[in-house]
Amino acid sequence: MLVSERIGQFFVESDGGRDRLEYTEYGSGDDWVVLLHGLLMPRRMQQPLARAMAAQGLHVVTLDLLGHGRSDQPADPLVYSMTSFGEQVVALLDHLGAEQAVIGGTSLGANVSLEVAVIAPERVKGLIVEMPVLNNALVAGILAFVPIMLAARYLPVTANTLQRVSRSVPRGIVPFWAGICLDTVDHRAESIASVLHGVIFGRLAPSRSQRRRIQAPVFLVGHPIDPIHPFVDADMLAAELPNVRLERATSILEWRFRPERLTTAAADFALECWQEHPATTKATTKTRTRKR
Repeated sequence: MLVSERIGQFFVESDGGRDRLEYTEYGSGDDWVVLLHGLLMPRRMQQPLARAMAAQGLHVVTLDLLGHGRSDQPADPLVYSMTSFGEQVVALLDHLGAEQAVIGGTSLGANVSLEVAVIAPERVKGLIVEMPVLNNALVAGILAFVPIMLAARYLPVTANTLQRVSRSVPRGIVPFWAGICLDTVDHRAESIASVLHGVIFGRLAPSRSQRRRIQAPVFLVGHPIDPIHPFVDADMLAAELPNVRLERATSILEWRFRPERLTTAAADFALECWQEHPATTKATTKTRTRKR
């Protein structure tokens, strides 16, 4: 099924001034879904899921958070934080005239989705959280991203050379996920250093007590064998949330290369969130409820 696609932009105020954010809309209607990308990745990574959801009648928006994709990339670590990313999502909803939306994302996008549920719970119809990065991922995350941050800060030729190489490859001649990898390294060195500085040394996610107060239904996806996104973090989050469906992916690659099962489950969940009386159980998912 073909769906309409429209690119838009809006502006947010930050300590560094007025910044432009870019987004893509898929489909139409009042059943809004906002999908967010991983760290340093572009919004285009959510394109397959967005198209599939829009084909089911949902109005899906993918957003490049500040410092990512085609949005502005200021070289100031003070403008990057989970809280500011969450505020950008709320500003997007205001710009679109959407009172509520199902908010979802991968990795960084998963944590930002939780942040939105904390700072603006009245705007959240439901959450789609894939690969949250919580307490058990801290050491692996630091080991993975601090060297990249230091290289971008003190050896900027490394990141700037990767950017030039990335831009020399036409996206139309490479497979979709190869293009996403090329887009991920398409950043100036000072932008990479600033984004990573702000994320690594800021608040990684809402506190446990804040997460336990999230009342919106949550579709939670975790997977094994990934120290940056350990399944134990997803399992811990599932135990904290009062209304959650926990789905175990076979690996980080399943939703990328064999997406049918998880895409169907996520789309069904979002549709149920927009029903007057959403279902509370589903045969293919594990549902946990906890009395408060």
